[in-house]
Amino acid sequence: MNETINKFGYPKTLLKEYKHWVVLLRPKQATLWAMILAHKWNEERLSEVSKEAFIEYWEIIKDIEKILKETFDYDIMNYLMLMMKDKQIHYHVIPRYSKVVDFEWIKCNDEWWPKAPNMKYDLWFSEEQFNKLKNILKNKFQ
Repeated sequence: MNETINKFGYPKTLLKEYKHWVVLLRPKQATLWAMILAHKWNEERLSEVSKEAFIEYWEIIKDIEKILKETFDYDIMNYLMLMMKDKQIHYHVIPRYSKVVDFEWIKCNDEWWPKAPNMKYDLWFSEEQFNKLKNILKNKFQ
């Protein structure tokens, strides 16, 4: 795996591995169920990603949106390709909520709704709660 994927906690945060991409649970939960969708190779320009990888990307987006909508009923999904420090191709997948969402007796509020998410914000789950989040989603991806 590339440096960016490792920075986001791979393999501990892995939800699903595809041929060209991995889906990770984002270590800092800017909103509940925030993820990273990362290309597995070392390209730093979107134009360098193969056509085959883009076809798979389309399938992964369908998986992500279906799983999160059916399970957690987000309002809208933000896909942010920032790549300011982490150069390999990746997206921050940020589900957005107009209402408070409960998880493990914690009220998770999307503080910046309906504006851009604050990527430095973290809901601060314990390791046990984070692992529960990961296992719920990992099971849904299988």
